[in-house]
Amino acid sequence: MTSPVSDRGIEDSLETSHLKDASLNVGPPDALAQIPRFAGPSTFARLPRLDQIARTDVAILGVPFDSGTTYRPGARFGPEAIRAASKLLRPYHIGLGVEPWVQQQVADAGDVAVTPFDIAAAVGQIEIAARALYTSADRIIALGGDHTIALPMLRAAHEQFGPVALVHFDAHLDTWDSVFGSSLAHGTPFRRAAEEGLLSVDQCMHVGIRHSTPSTKDFDEDTALGFATITTLDIARYGVEHAASRIRERVGDQPMYVSIDVDVLDPAHAPGTGTPEPGGLTTRELQLLLFALADMQVVGADVVEVSPAYDHAQITALAAAGITFDLLAMLATGHRG
Repeated sequence: MTSPVSDRGIEDSLETSHLKDASLNVGPPDALAQIPRFAGPSTFARLPRLDQIARTDVAILGVPFDSGTTYRPGARFGPEAIRAASKLLRPYHIGLGVEPWVQQQVADAGDVAVTPFDIAAAVGQIEIAARALYTSADRIIALGGDHTIALPMLRAAHEQFGPVALVHFDAHLDTWDSVFGSSLAHGTPFRRAAEEGLLSVDQCMHVGIRHSTPSTKDFDEDTALGFATITTLDIARYGVEHAASRIRERVGDQPMYVSIDVDVLDPAHAPGTGTPEPGGLTTRELQLLLFALADMQVVGADVVEVSPAYDHAQITALAAAGITFDLLAMLATGHRG
């Protein structure tokens, strides 16, 4: 794996404020006294690099890969864009009342050095990197990259936690069998995951599906694989609380992996993505859904399909950075106190 460029400013702040006391979690430099938020290290939220600490509760892993995309490319630049937008983040999460990097150690593990020329080889590289990272981290949040990366991340999570319930936020099912003859693409990861036994059958849920799909049989095949679906129209008609209740009932107490394609948001809230679909969730609706699941056992997550070339004023990157912060806050609820 490669790591973000080091910055002497954060190293000085770590040496003087945190590393002298091993009982404290290492956070970013103080934006009001040490380094302003627009400056400093290029890690997620300016957090320490993994090589600056011995071990971490949560690792942020960049996966700059988009060779599995079928429409607009560019998600290989997603991790960089999300990290840049994350400089704005502050320590206290208002929605869940936690301090994600005070109540748990969070570190940036850099990017997977992944080939753009061979999808199968890339999937293998990502899986090896994620498995290795679990020796230094209890949980991983991956920043994509296109949605192909979810398959190797689920393989690594399965090795750690066994079969997981998948809660998949997306405009699309991503359970197709193949794309142009390829069984590995951003539209196939969850069919492969189901076939490989990575998922807890009948405890998985798609959320945000909408607009159009190649065939009506897609839903029949998806159901046969063990998935249930909540569409955006369901959420519009019955509300966020009803959707959250359905997710909680389906997942139960099973360890849960959360996969978030930023195109679950309406293009007004996330224009910078590869396959935008009208009629999506607002950023607030997605946040409320995540908050409602915060006390559940989240064992891993990814935020994918940010394509900054199609973004404007960092709208999509800021949304993705905020969603990643929400995921960190969900994990921090387990470290409360």
